[in-house]
Amino acid sequence: MILTFLLASIVLAVTPGPGVFYVITRTLSQGRRGGLVSVAGVAVGNLGNAIFASFLLAGIFAMSSWAFIVIKYVGAAYLVYMGLVAWLNHAPAEATASFKQQSDQQIFKDGFLVALLNPKTTVFYTAFLPQFLQDHDHVIVQTILLGFIFVITAALTDASYVLLANKIKPDFASSQRGRTIGRYLTGGAFVALGLFTAFVDLNFG
Repeated sequence: MILTFLLASIVLAVTPGPGVFYVITRTLSQGRRGGLVSVAGVAVGNLGNAIFASFLLAGIFAMSSWAFIVIKYVGAAYLVYMGLVAWLNHAPAEATASFKQQSDQQIFKDGFLVALLNPKTTVFYTAFLPQFLQDHDHVIVQTILLGFIFVITAALTDASYVLLANKIKPDFASSQRGRTIGRYLTGGAFVALGLFTAFVDLNFG
């Protein structure tokens, strides 16, 4: 189960999304150090969302044993929906925005708040994590562990994007072609994962 989850996490983490564009923008505007500090802030904010989602899921599963089945398929549908939205979204990437020079503390705080206050992140965890639970007796422990694994995976891939962005030219990173490729990679990853979790039994317990 952990290996399957790790592979799915890697696929999702390497596909460009709002968090990736955010840390890339920080890197292009403030250098490698600013990008890596923003990665740390985003990671801590994401972990907070994962912990919140774990308690939310525990409460849902405590109400009804049918809740797992409902969450499983609603979550799978939501992942497919996110993929379709990514494919159809032609809006300019917000990553082209510029940042004024800030301290490391402020950059970390901004990244933390961007991730923590994004309700879509909590919804994503609520949809994604239940697909990999082995039983309903230790939901909080399992979901926090899975959330931590996903956050670490995403942080490592985000840091890789920072190092890459630090070496390439800003006009390439913010190009229309780059955004289009990222949009289709992100959409494809979400749709594939949604279909996989809907039709494959990931409960091995």
